[in-house]
Amino acid sequence: MMTIHEFGKDRPKIIVLIHPSIVRWDYFEFVIPLLENSARIIVPALPGYDESVPGDFTSVEEIAEALARWLRDNGINSIDVLYGCSMGGSIVMRMLADGEITVGNAVVDGGIAPYRLPWIVTRLIAIRDFLMILIGKWAGVKLLSRFFTSDEYSESDLEYAAGVLKSLSYRTIWRTFESCNNYKMPAEPLRIPTRIQYWCAASEEKDRRDDIEYVREMFPDAVFKVLSDVGHGGMALLRPEKFARFIEELL
Repeated sequence: MMTIHEFGKDRPKIIVLIHPSIVRWDYFEFVIPLLENSARIIVPALPGYDESVPGDFTSVEEIAEALARWLRDNGINSIDVLYGCSMGGSIVMRMLADGEITVGNAVVDGGIAPYRLPWIVTRLIAIRDFLMILIGKWAGVKLLSRFFTSDEYSESDLEYAAGVLKSLSYRTIWRTFESCNNYKMPAEPLRIPTRIQYWCAASEEKDRRDDIEYVREMFPDAVFKVLSDVGHGGMALLRPEKFARFIEELL
């Protein structure tokens, strides 16, 4: 079961926003008011990150399928903009591969592509990421303030992230990283009519190098946008007006 939040339901155009890890669906709280007069906004609260529904994160594949099924069950077979950040970007790419919903424009913001490495190496990376997040879960705001130095996060922003971390189960944390690093995609490049953008903060270009290379190969027509004034995942929180402008341009 996945909770879906909707805004501007009477609008003809449709935007779906998928949040990253270590936050909840209200990650988009600043951009929703800026967009809901232009389009119907659909924001899923992903399993394991939804306070209102007990449960754990499942997998990128299962969530992509469940979201597409909810859209079809609610009479939505095409959407104008599909946006996902980081973990959400993984779900966007999987939904494009599944092809269950017609997507006019897709934005993968710092999205995580599956690793093309030996199985044992991917597990070691997942263990490393899992342990890093556990340290943040245990240490709270003090340690997070050291991690998030590339952006202008306030004390309340860091307290929010620390609170979300503390609420996440160990199973959700493990599955998030294991699945985002290893979800299944087609072996051959996808030639689809969707207009695809990959957003990447200038400060993370090196870290996202493999993801960018993957997107270039899997989606040969993708357009790449470098964000010079924000770090990973910071657009919706710190530059909501700019975020909304970019999304409205796609409409």
